[in-house]
Amino acid sequence: MRSVAGMSTAPVDDETLHQTLTEARELRDEFQRFLHEYEFGMREIETKISILRDEFAHHHSYNPIEHVKSRVKSPDSIVEKVARRGIEPDFDSIREHITDIAGVRVTCSFVADVYRLFDLLTAQDDITVRIVKDYIATPKANGYRSLHAILEVPVFLSSGPIMVPVEVQFRTIAMDFWASLEHKIHYKFQGQVPAHLVDSLTAAADAATELDERMEQLHREAHAPLAALPSMTVEV
Repeated sequence: MRSVAGMSTAPVDDETLHQTLTEARELRDEFQRFLHEYEFGMREIETKISILRDEFAHHHSYNPIEHVKSRVKSPDSIVEKVARRGIEPDFDSIREHITDIAGVRVTCSFVADVYRLFDLLTAQDDITVRIVKDYIATPKANGYRSLHAILEVPVFLSSGPIMVPVEVQFRTIAMDFWASLEHKIHYKFQGQVPAHLVDSLTAAADAATELDERMEQLHREAHAPLAALPSMTVEV
């Protein structure tokens, strides 16, 4: 990635100023084209998820998706990550080493829906699975739970097709609520969270897991065939 020359208080001639402005505009345009690749990849994943959601709603009378959020990292966030991880500051290195520039978060009703959607999405012929991290089966030490996947999707540009990585996170409502609260607490304390709050967050993660299990069991019982339900005896 090219860098823009630092500003100087010394006067510059018109030719030097013109050259500096031209280089700055070229860098801006190159960065925009770079980010557009990830935006287009994100849209492709969003479209696939939207199709699955609509199919479930119209043909199965059931919607496993509560909501979907997406984002592309800001230039400042990318530059900060490049510096923090010691990545070479050029676009090829960033493409190779940073795989979460585009992100899509899918919030589902139940844990079973998380795995069902993951399987349906990754079974599509044009999707390539690069990395899967299952923090539901193996939660992080602080209690964080979610299913992360880096998926590559083809984007067809005027110059030809390119494969774009998109990070897709699948989680339940309870997992999403916990993760949102944990993020806000860490932001407030700038990562130095008091021990008693860490313990409370861990306990809350356990409670969220129990809630997911209870709600899914309740869902299964509510949709079980009547013949499979336990009979009730009324005493007179």
